[in-house]
Amino acid sequence: MSGTVERVRAAYARIAQVDRPEVWIGLRPPEDVAADAAAIDARTAAGERLPLAGTVFAVKGNIDVAGLPTTAGCPSYAYEPEADAPAVARLRAAGAVVLGTTNLDQFATGLVGTRSPYGAVRNAVDPAHVSGGSSSGSAVAVALGIVDLALGTDTAGSGRVPAAFNGIVGLKPTRGLVPTEGVVPACASLDCVTVFARTLPEAERALSFMAAPAGRALPALEQRRPGPWRVAVPASGQLGELDEGWAEAFGAAATRLADAGAQLLPVDLAPFTEAAAMLYEGAFVAERYTAVGSFVDAHAGSADLDPTVAGIISGARDIPAHRLHADRERLSALRARALASLGDADALLLPTAPGHPTLAEVAADPLGANARLGRFTNSTNLFDLAAVAVPAGEVNGRPFGVMLIGRAFTDDRLARIAGLLTAPPLRLAVVGAHLSGQPLNGQLLSLGGRLVRTTGTAPAYRLYALDTVPPKPGLVRVRDGGAPIETEVWQLPAEGLGALVAALPRPMALGTVELADGTSVTGFLCEPEALDGARDITSYGGWRAALPSLARSGEPGPRPPRDRTVSGVPRTSGAAPGCPG
Repeated sequence: MSGTVERVRAAYARIAQVDRPEVWIGLRPPEDVAADAAAIDARTAAGERLPLAGTVFAVKGNIDVAGLPTTAGCPSYAYEPEADAPAVARLRAAGAVVLGTTNLDQFATGLVGTRSPYGAVRNAVDPAHVSGGSSSGSAVAVALGIVDLALGTDTAGSGRVPAAFNGIVGLKPTRGLVPTEGVVPACASLDCVTVFARTLPEAERALSFMAAPAGRALPALEQRRPGPWRVAVPASGQLGELDEGWAEAFGAAATRLADAGAQLLPVDLAPFTEAAAMLYEGAFVAERYTAVGSFVDAHAGSADLDPTVAGIISGARDIPAHRLHADRERLSALRARALASLGDADALLLPTAPGHPTLAEVAADPLGANARLGRFTNSTNLFDLAAVAVPAGEVNGRPFGVMLIGRAFTDDRLARIAGLLTAPPLRLAVVGAHLSGQPLNGQLLSLGGRLVRTTGTAPAYRLYALDTVPPKPGLVRVRDGGAPIETEVWQLPAEGLGALVAALPRPMALGTVELADGTSVTGFLCEPEALDGARDITSYGGWRAALPSLARSGEPGPRPPRDRTVSGVPRTSGAAPGCPG
């Protein structure tokens, strides 16, 4: 049995194991999915490159999947699509296999996951709590391990709130990066196709296959000035009422970003929350009536229609045009204020939602509970911004999530910053051109580096001035005659260190440097031939102290002897090579 076939069988076994029928609207027959899987395995065995082979995914029930009815959460609305939506087709073309369509808040109207005649979708971790909506089934299918990926949509936060409540990742791309053809609109001018996954790299990988500009030209983004990621974080007083323990969890997430090298900046959250209230309280809800209002009116009182959803859509029918124009003017002013408040911040950090209600709490106050959940998400698409939602720990045994929001087309940047929350930072020892104020220090800053401390190496090293441009030192570990050398320890995100290594020129490499306190960290190393013609500058105690003398002399010092061997390589006094930058 080959990879994709095996993965499909595991998916159906998991469906039976978890017993969550409310997750699904339409499951494809197992024999059809198995046939697709076998075809994928045969193509890869024949040498065809299918990057997503072995991946199983689900699709929100308002997105077209050929062979399954598109219901948008309303059985009487269902139609048979002739083709896959582009987002679905692109994943399939890369080798992924569709399992079925998932439940949702009807007509993608809601953030709770309970507004569906197919049943309320329960939370994957605590079934007494809501799953979040409207992309409820897609998020839970991923969180329960049934599928690897799932597609959702996001108008008011539907691709992010379910991610937060179920402890997974939700990417809401810039509007237009993923085509919305083949998607039943909620608000056509705001809708985005989103992706859920258990990890950030999986979600990014899927989005890379789905994305292609649709009717929008890619702008020339301003170049970032060198330095750490700049993340705007609102004061706790601007967040409003949060569930117990959520303010502390949010503060801990901000601290993790700072510890990972991000610079935290203040921000005025007021324009964001004011705009959020306008999405349903203002005239913009009229676009929902444009999408499906005539159907809702024609089926008034039908058992198929969720009464809360029907009330919201029908209530938008008579909003006057002058109110819509007034709200557009107000929104434009709020957006200008919001972007001015962000300044040169790369991202805005927010809790994804202010709390996590139970099914009973939503049943008791369906409109109020839902409105509260959109406090931080509703403004994102109104302001034409991108966002990524990631897990950020637990509160009272349930997932807690945060999101990073940024300007349009900064999707990759947001993912890089979100990675600081999902991957532990690494430390790097530098002794030369990467020191603070030196020519290559900007490389560390641009990769999100943060200076942790200034210290020294263990007294087991000698330092040489190498003949390079720009000048760099070579740090050499010796058996005897060593001395402590001034060292800075920097903290970088794992991806930042990876980028540094990928661009590292010969003769430099990375290895282990022992510090004065006996601990060891990664540091720059160099190949043996780099010491040829190098000047011994150990007596200065460090690179910065030696620079004035080097500038005056302009000549290399005595070459290190080459009559000793360590690990089969000619070296001075038993030295191992090292040339930290």
